[in-house]
Amino acid sequence: MSKMQAAFIIMFLLGFAVICRAQGESTCQQETLTGGFWSLNDQLADSGIELGFGITSIYQINTHSGLSTNERRGRHHGRYEATMDIDLEKLLGIEDGSFSIVGWGGWPNEEGIDGHSVGSTWGINALPYGNRSMDIVECAYEGPFFSDNLTIAIGKLDFTGIFDASAYADDECGQFINAALVDDPTIPFPQQGLGAVLSWDITDSWYLTGGIADAQADVRETGFRTTFHDEDYFFYALETGKTIGNGTYRVGLWNDPLPKGSDNKRDDVGVYTSCDWMLGKENPDPEDSQGLGGFFRYGYAPSKKNDITNFFSAGFQYQGLFDGRDDDVFGLAYARGVFANRAASDYPADYESVLEAYYNAQITPWFVFGPNIQYVANPTSGQGCTSKDAVVFGVRAQVTF
Repeated sequence: MSKMQAAFIIMFLLGFAVICRAQGESTCQQETLTGGFWSLNDQLADSGIELGFGITSIYQINTHSGLSTNERRGRHHGRYEATMDIDLEKLLGIEDGSFSIVGWGGWPNEEGIDGHSVGSTWGINALPYGNRSMDIVECAYEGPFFSDNLTIAIGKLDFTGIFDASAYADDECGQFINAALVDDPTIPFPQQGLGAVLSWDITDSWYLTGGIADAQADVRETGFRTTFHDEDYFFYALETGKTIGNGTYRVGLWNDPLPKGSDNKRDDVGVYTSCDWMLGKENPDPEDSQGLGGFFRYGYAPSKKNDITNFFSAGFQYQGLFDGRDDDVFGLAYARGVFANRAASDYPADYESVLEAYYNAQITPWFVFGPNIQYVANPTSGQGCTSKDAVVFGVRAQVTF
Protein backbone atom coordinates (compact mmCIF):
# COMPACT_ATOMS: atom_id res chain seq x y z
CA MET A 1 0.00 0.00 0.00
CA SER A 2 1.48 3.36 -1.02
CA LYS A 3 1.44 6.54 1.04
CA MET A 4 -1.04 8.15 -1.35
CA GLN A 5 -3.36 5.15 -1.16
CA ALA A 6 -3.20 5.09 2.64
CA ALA A 7 -3.83 8.84 2.87
CA PHE A 8 -6.79 8.54 0.47
CA ILE A 9 -8.33 5.71 2.51
CA ILE A 10 -7.98 7.63 5.79
CA MET A 11 -9.43 10.83 4.33
CA PHE A 12 -12.30 8.88 2.74
CA LEU A 13 -13.13 7.21 6.05
CA LEU A 14 -12.91 10.51 7.88
CA GLY A 15 -15.31 12.17 5.45
CA PHE A 16 -17.65 9.17 5.48
CA ALA A 17 -17.67 9.06 9.28
CA VAL A 18 -18.44 12.78 9.62
CA ILE A 19 -21.26 12.67 7.05
CA CYS A 20 -23.02 9.56 8.36
CA ARG A 21 -22.63 10.70 11.97
CA ALA A 22 -24.32 13.97 11.12
CA GLN A 23 -27.15 12.04 9.44
CA GLY A 24 -27.45 9.62 12.34
CA GLU A 25 -27.13 6.52 10.20
CA SER A 26 -26.85 3.15 11.96
CA THR A 27 -23.43 2.43 10.42
CA CYS A 28 -21.92 5.15 12.58
CA GLN A 29 -23.52 3.81 15.75
CA GLN A 30 -22.07 0.30 15.58
CA GLU A 31 -18.85 -0.65 17.34
CA THR A 32 -17.01 -1.63 14.14
CA LEU A 33 -17.17 -0.41 10.55
CA THR A 34 -18.35 -3.81 9.25
CA GLY A 35 -20.65 -4.64 12.17
CA GLY A 36 -18.53 -7.58 13.30
CA PHE A 37 -17.60 -8.62 9.75
CA TRP A 38 -21.19 -8.39 8.57
CA SER A 39 -22.51 -10.39 11.58
CA LEU A 40 -19.94 -13.19 11.16
CA ASN A 41 -18.81 -12.71 14.78
CA ASP A 42 -22.40 -13.19 15.95
CA GLN A 43 -22.54 -16.49 14.06
CA LEU A 44 -19.23 -17.64 15.58
CA ALA A 45 -20.09 -16.53 19.12
CA ASP A 46 -21.55 -19.89 20.18
CA SER A 47 -18.29 -21.55 19.13
CA GLY A 48 -16.30 -19.09 21.21
CA ILE A 49 -14.51 -17.49 18.25
CA GLU A 50 -14.15 -13.74 17.77
CA LEU A 51 -12.32 -12.02 14.90
CA GLY A 52 -10.92 -8.49 14.81
CA PHE A 53 -9.14 -6.21 12.38
CA GLY A 54 -7.88 -2.63 12.70
CA ILE A 55 -5.62 -0.12 10.97
CA THR A 56 -3.60 2.66 12.61
CA SER A 57 -1.99 5.37 10.48
CA ILE A 58 0.37 8.12 11.73
CA TYR A 59 1.80 11.12 9.89
CA GLN A 60 4.56 13.18 11.58
CA ILE A 61 6.73 16.15 10.68
CA ASN A 62 9.62 17.76 12.54
CA THR A 63 8.77 21.47 12.67
CA HIS A 64 11.74 22.78 14.67
CA SER A 65 15.49 21.98 14.88
CA GLY A 66 16.52 18.35 15.34
CA LEU A 67 18.51 16.97 12.38
CA SER A 68 16.34 18.44 9.63
CA THR A 69 12.95 20.07 9.15
CA ASN A 70 12.94 19.56 5.38
CA GLU A 71 13.53 15.81 5.11
CA ARG A 72 10.34 14.08 3.98
CA ARG A 73 11.37 10.44 4.36
CA GLY A 74 9.71 8.44 7.10
CA ARG A 75 6.89 10.89 7.79
CA HIS A 76 4.03 8.47 7.23
CA HIS A 77 3.58 4.97 8.67
CA GLY A 78 0.73 2.54 9.00
CA ARG A 79 0.18 -0.77 10.73
CA TYR A 80 -2.72 -3.17 10.62
CA GLU A 81 -3.59 -5.86 13.15
CA ALA A 82 -5.69 -8.99 12.74
CA THR A 83 -6.81 -10.95 15.79
CA MET A 84 -8.54 -14.22 16.58
CA ASP A 85 -9.63 -14.97 20.15
CA ILE A 86 -10.91 -18.46 20.92
CA ASP A 87 -12.80 -19.39 24.08
CA LEU A 88 -11.68 -23.00 24.52
CA GLU A 89 -14.36 -23.67 27.13
CA LYS A 90 -17.07 -23.05 24.55
CA LEU A 91 -15.21 -24.73 21.70
CA LEU A 92 -13.59 -27.75 23.40
CA GLY A 93 -14.83 -27.74 26.99
CA ILE A 94 -11.45 -26.69 28.44
CA GLU A 95 -12.50 -24.76 31.53
CA ASP A 96 -11.28 -21.11 31.54
CA GLY A 97 -8.91 -21.87 28.66
CA SER A 98 -8.32 -19.49 25.76
CA PHE A 99 -6.19 -19.28 22.64
CA SER A 100 -5.27 -16.09 20.83
CA ILE A 101 -3.57 -15.24 17.55
CA VAL A 102 -2.36 -11.77 16.58
CA GLY A 103 -1.03 -10.82 13.15
CA TRP A 104 0.70 -7.60 12.12
CA GLY A 105 1.39 -6.00 8.78
CA GLY A 106 2.46 -2.51 7.78
CA TRP A 107 3.90 0.01 5.37
CA PRO A 108 6.23 1.52 4.12
CA ASN A 109 9.59 -0.29 4.19
CA GLU A 110 11.61 2.45 5.94
CA GLU A 111 12.34 3.73 9.42
CA GLY A 112 10.46 6.63 10.98
CA ILE A 113 11.55 10.25 10.88
CA ASP A 114 14.03 9.78 13.74
CA GLY A 115 17.07 8.90 11.64
CA HIS A 116 16.31 11.56 9.01
CA SER A 117 14.77 14.44 10.98
CA VAL A 118 15.03 14.15 14.78
CA GLY A 119 17.80 11.77 15.91
CA SER A 120 16.13 10.48 19.07
CA THR A 121 17.64 7.62 21.07
CA TRP A 122 14.48 5.61 21.70
CA GLY A 123 12.26 6.82 18.88
CA ILE A 124 9.42 9.30 18.60
CA ASN A 125 7.15 6.77 16.88
CA ALA A 126 6.77 3.21 18.19
CA LEU A 127 4.32 2.22 15.44
CA PRO A 128 6.51 1.46 12.34
CA TYR A 129 6.67 -2.22 11.43
CA GLY A 130 8.08 -2.14 7.92
CA ASN A 131 6.59 -3.23 4.62
CA ARG A 132 5.21 -6.60 5.78
CA SER A 133 2.06 -8.27 4.49
CA MET A 134 1.29 -10.25 7.67
CA ASP A 135 3.37 -11.82 10.45
CA ILE A 136 1.97 -13.86 13.34
CA VAL A 137 3.42 -11.89 16.25
CA GLU A 138 1.49 -13.68 19.01
CA CYS A 139 0.07 -17.20 19.15
CA ALA A 140 -0.51 -18.52 22.66
CA TYR A 141 -2.62 -20.60 25.00
CA GLU A 142 -3.70 -19.24 28.37
CA GLY A 143 -5.49 -21.15 31.11
CA PRO A 144 -5.41 -22.58 34.64
CA PHE A 145 -2.30 -24.44 35.80
CA PHE A 146 -3.32 -27.12 38.35
CA SER A 147 -5.10 -24.47 40.43
CA ASP A 148 -7.68 -21.73 40.04
CA ASN A 149 -5.12 -19.25 41.41
CA LEU A 150 -2.39 -20.23 38.95
CA THR A 151 -2.51 -19.30 35.26
CA ILE A 152 -0.07 -20.22 32.53
CA ALA A 153 0.45 -18.54 29.16
CA ILE A 154 2.62 -20.42 26.68
CA GLY A 155 3.45 -19.91 23.01
CA LYS A 156 4.61 -16.90 21.05
CA LEU A 157 4.23 -14.03 23.51
CA ASP A 158 4.69 -10.27 23.72
CA PHE A 159 6.39 -9.60 27.07
CA THR A 160 5.85 -5.83 26.77
CA GLY A 161 2.13 -6.40 27.25
CA ILE A 162 2.65 -8.63 30.32
CA PHE A 163 5.42 -6.98 32.35
CA ASP A 164 5.63 -3.30 33.34
CA ALA A 165 2.17 -2.75 31.87
CA SER A 166 0.25 0.50 32.28
CA ALA A 167 -3.39 1.40 31.92
CA TYR A 168 -2.50 4.76 30.36
CA ALA A 169 0.87 4.36 28.59
CA ASP A 170 1.17 0.99 26.90
CA ASP A 171 -0.35 1.23 23.41
CA GLU A 172 1.13 3.28 20.56
CA CYS A 173 -2.03 2.73 18.52
CA GLY A 174 -4.34 4.49 20.98
CA GLN A 175 -2.22 6.21 23.64
CA PHE A 176 1.22 7.86 23.58
CA ILE A 177 3.32 7.40 20.43
CA ASN A 178 6.86 8.03 21.71
CA ALA A 179 8.59 4.70 22.42
CA ALA A 180 9.77 5.92 25.83
CA LEU A 181 6.13 6.39 26.82
CA VAL A 182 5.11 2.95 25.56
CA ASP A 183 7.80 0.86 27.29
CA ASP A 184 10.64 1.49 29.72
CA PRO A 185 13.83 1.67 27.55
CA THR A 186 16.01 0.34 30.38
CA ILE A 187 14.25 -3.05 30.07
CA PRO A 188 15.75 -5.03 27.15
CA PHE A 189 12.50 -6.76 26.18
CA PRO A 190 13.04 -9.35 23.43
CA GLN A 191 10.89 -9.26 20.32
CA GLN A 192 7.74 -11.39 20.33
CA GLY A 193 8.90 -15.00 20.50
CA LEU A 194 8.45 -18.34 22.21
CA GLY A 195 8.09 -18.19 25.96
CA ALA A 196 6.04 -19.05 29.01
CA VAL A 197 4.54 -16.97 31.81
CA LEU A 198 3.17 -18.26 35.12
CA SER A 199 0.91 -15.99 37.19
CA TRP A 200 -0.20 -16.55 40.77
CA ASP A 201 -3.14 -14.64 42.25
CA ILE A 202 -1.99 -14.63 45.86
CA THR A 203 -5.11 -12.70 46.89
CA ASP A 204 -7.83 -10.87 44.97
CA SER A 205 -5.60 -7.77 44.88
CA TRP A 206 -2.05 -9.18 44.97
CA TYR A 207 -0.31 -11.14 42.19
CA LEU A 208 3.09 -12.61 41.35
CA THR A 209 4.13 -13.22 37.72
CA GLY A 210 7.27 -14.84 36.32
CA GLY A 211 8.26 -15.46 32.73
CA ILE A 212 10.94 -16.84 30.43
CA ALA A 213 11.33 -15.91 26.76
CA ASP A 214 13.71 -16.45 23.86
CA ALA A 215 16.15 -13.53 24.11
CA GLN A 216 17.08 -13.82 20.41
CA ALA A 217 13.51 -13.91 19.09
CA ASP A 218 12.73 -12.50 15.66
CA VAL A 219 9.13 -11.34 15.45
CA ARG A 220 9.01 -12.36 11.75
CA GLU A 221 9.72 -16.04 12.55
CA THR A 222 7.92 -18.81 14.42
CA GLY A 223 10.72 -18.82 17.01
CA PHE A 224 11.73 -22.48 16.92
CA ARG A 225 15.03 -21.77 15.15
CA THR A 226 16.37 -19.27 17.68
CA THR A 227 14.87 -21.01 20.73
CA PHE A 228 16.05 -24.57 20.12
CA HIS A 229 18.76 -24.43 17.45
CA ASP A 230 20.87 -21.44 18.46
CA GLU A 231 22.61 -20.21 21.62
CA ASP A 232 20.52 -20.90 24.72
CA TYR A 233 19.88 -17.26 25.67
CA PHE A 234 16.66 -16.73 27.64
CA PHE A 235 15.25 -13.51 29.04
CA TYR A 236 13.74 -13.78 32.54
CA ALA A 237 11.31 -11.43 34.30
CA LEU A 238 9.65 -11.49 37.72
CA GLU A 239 6.98 -9.01 38.81
CA THR A 240 4.68 -8.57 41.76
CA GLY A 241 1.88 -6.07 42.02
CA LYS A 242 -0.92 -5.03 44.31
CA THR A 243 -4.13 -3.11 43.79
CA ILE A 244 -4.90 -0.62 46.53
CA GLY A 245 -8.04 1.44 46.12
CA ASN A 246 -8.08 2.83 42.58
CA GLY A 247 -4.36 2.25 42.00
CA THR A 248 -2.14 -0.64 40.95
CA TYR A 249 1.50 -0.72 42.11
CA ARG A 250 4.17 -2.97 40.57
CA VAL A 251 7.82 -3.81 41.09
CA GLY A 252 9.87 -6.09 38.88
CA LEU A 253 13.25 -7.66 38.20
CA TRP A 254 14.72 -8.82 34.87
CA ASN A 255 17.74 -10.76 33.65
CA ASP A 256 19.12 -10.50 30.12
CA PRO A 257 21.84 -13.04 29.17
CA LEU A 258 22.82 -11.55 25.80
CA PRO A 259 26.46 -10.35 25.53
CA LYS A 260 26.77 -6.56 25.67
CA GLY A 261 29.49 -4.01 25.00
CA SER A 262 32.99 -4.47 23.62
CA ASP A 263 33.84 -6.96 26.39
CA ASN A 264 30.66 -9.06 25.78
CA LYS A 265 29.49 -8.98 29.38
CA ARG A 266 26.57 -11.33 30.02
CA ASP A 267 23.78 -11.76 32.57
CA ASP A 268 22.62 -8.18 32.83
CA VAL A 269 20.16 -7.52 35.68
CA GLY A 270 17.86 -4.54 36.25
CA VAL A 271 14.85 -3.44 38.27
CA TYR A 272 11.74 -1.37 37.61
CA THR A 273 8.64 -0.08 39.30
CA SER A 274 5.43 1.35 37.92
CA CYS A 275 1.98 2.35 39.04
CA ASP A 276 -1.22 3.82 37.68
CA TRP A 277 -4.20 5.31 39.45
CA MET A 278 -7.72 6.43 38.70
CA LEU A 279 -7.43 9.86 40.30
CA GLY A 280 -10.97 11.00 39.74
CA LYS A 281 -14.11 9.45 38.22
CA GLU A 282 -16.97 11.42 36.74
CA ASN A 283 -19.48 8.63 37.43
CA PRO A 284 -19.65 5.98 40.18
CA ASP A 285 -20.35 3.18 37.69
CA PRO A 286 -17.29 0.83 37.85
CA GLU A 287 -17.68 0.11 34.11
CA ASP A 288 -17.50 3.82 33.26
CA SER A 289 -13.91 4.97 32.58
CA GLN A 290 -14.61 8.69 32.30
CA GLY A 291 -12.31 10.74 34.47
CA LEU A 292 -8.66 11.45 35.26
CA GLY A 293 -6.01 8.75 35.46
CA GLY A 294 -2.27 9.01 36.10
CA PHE A 295 0.82 6.81 35.78
CA PHE A 296 4.48 6.65 36.81
CA ARG A 297 7.40 4.45 35.73
CA TYR A 298 10.99 4.10 36.92
CA GLY A 299 13.69 1.78 35.62
CA TYR A 300 17.33 1.13 36.53
CA ALA A 301 19.96 -0.77 34.55
CA PRO A 302 23.66 -1.07 35.58
CA SER A 303 25.83 1.54 33.88
CA LYS A 304 28.64 -0.98 33.25
CA LYS A 305 26.50 -2.81 30.68
CA ASN A 306 23.90 -0.29 29.52
CA ASP A 307 23.88 3.09 27.80
CA ILE A 308 20.69 4.22 29.58
CA THR A 309 21.05 3.66 33.30
CA ASN A 310 18.15 5.57 34.86
CA PHE A 311 14.73 6.31 33.42
CA PHE A 312 11.42 7.68 34.60
CA SER A 313 8.14 8.74 33.01
CA ALA A 314 4.95 10.22 34.40
CA GLY A 315 1.72 11.57 33.01
CA PHE A 316 -2.04 11.49 32.96
CA GLN A 317 -5.01 10.74 30.76
CA TYR A 318 -8.45 12.32 30.88
CA GLN A 319 -11.42 10.67 29.18
CA GLY A 320 -14.43 12.91 28.61
CA LEU A 321 -12.65 16.20 29.23
CA PHE A 322 -15.27 18.21 27.34
CA ASP A 323 -19.05 18.11 27.76
CA GLY A 324 -20.72 15.97 25.14
CA ARG A 325 -17.42 14.24 24.23
CA ASP A 326 -17.51 11.38 26.75
CA ASP A 327 -15.32 9.02 24.71
CA ASP A 328 -12.63 11.49 23.65
CA VAL A 329 -9.27 11.11 25.38
CA PHE A 330 -6.57 13.68 26.20
CA GLY A 331 -3.11 12.60 27.35
CA LEU A 332 -0.01 14.47 28.57
CA ALA A 333 3.24 12.86 29.76
CA TYR A 334 6.97 13.41 30.31
CA ALA A 335 9.82 10.90 30.07
CA ARG A 336 13.54 11.25 30.79
CA GLY A 337 16.41 8.82 30.37
CA VAL A 338 19.90 9.37 31.83
CA PHE A 339 22.93 8.14 29.90
CA ALA A 340 25.79 6.26 31.56
CA ASN A 341 29.08 8.18 31.98
CA ARG A 342 31.02 5.43 30.20
CA ALA A 343 28.89 6.02 27.07
CA ALA A 344 29.70 9.75 26.86
CA SER A 345 31.50 9.35 23.53
CA ASP A 346 28.29 8.04 21.94
CA TYR A 347 25.89 10.14 24.01
CA PRO A 348 27.46 13.57 24.69
CA ALA A 349 24.37 14.87 26.52
CA ASP A 350 23.62 13.70 30.05
CA TYR A 351 20.04 12.84 29.19
CA GLU A 352 17.27 12.86 26.59
CA SER A 353 13.70 13.76 27.47
CA VAL A 354 10.34 14.10 25.77
CA LEU A 355 7.09 15.87 26.56
CA GLU A 356 4.13 14.51 24.58
CA ALA A 357 0.47 15.46 24.33
CA TYR A 358 -2.30 13.85 22.26
CA TYR A 359 -6.02 14.12 21.76
CA ASN A 360 -8.13 11.25 20.41
CA ALA A 361 -11.48 12.39 19.06
CA GLN A 362 -13.96 9.55 18.61
CA ILE A 363 -15.68 10.45 15.34
CA THR A 364 -17.63 7.17 15.47
CA PRO A 365 -17.18 4.13 17.75
CA TRP A 366 -15.01 2.59 15.01
CA PHE A 367 -13.05 5.68 13.88
CA VAL A 368 -10.71 7.74 16.09
CA PHE A 369 -8.74 10.71 14.81
CA GLY A 370 -6.57 13.30 16.54
CA PRO A 371 -3.38 15.36 16.78
CA ASN A 372 -0.14 14.59 18.60
CA ILE A 373 2.74 16.88 19.53
CA GLN A 374 6.13 16.09 21.07
CA TYR A 375 8.95 18.26 22.40
CA VAL A 376 12.21 16.29 22.39
CA ALA A 377 15.10 17.72 24.44
CA ASN A 378 18.69 16.67 23.62
CA PRO A 379 17.80 14.18 20.86
CA THR A 380 20.82 11.89 20.81
CA SER A 381 21.23 9.26 18.11
CA GLY A 382 23.99 7.35 19.92
CA GLN A 383 26.57 8.18 17.25
CA GLY A 384 28.49 10.84 19.12
CA CYS A 385 26.29 13.87 18.41
CA THR A 386 23.34 15.63 19.99
CA SER A 387 20.85 17.67 17.98
CA LYS A 388 19.02 20.79 19.06
CA ASP A 389 15.67 20.36 20.76
CA ALA A 390 13.00 19.26 18.29
CA VAL A 391 9.26 19.84 18.03
CA VAL A 392 7.33 17.09 16.23
CA PHE A 393 3.72 17.43 15.16
CA GLY A 394 1.61 14.52 13.99
CA VAL A 395 -1.89 13.17 13.41
CA ARG A 396 -3.15 9.65 14.06
CA ALA A 397 -6.14 7.80 12.64
CA GLN A 398 -7.42 4.43 13.83
CA VAL A 399 -10.16 2.39 12.16
CA THR A 400 -11.69 -0.77 13.62
CA PHE A 401 -13.28 -3.07 11.06
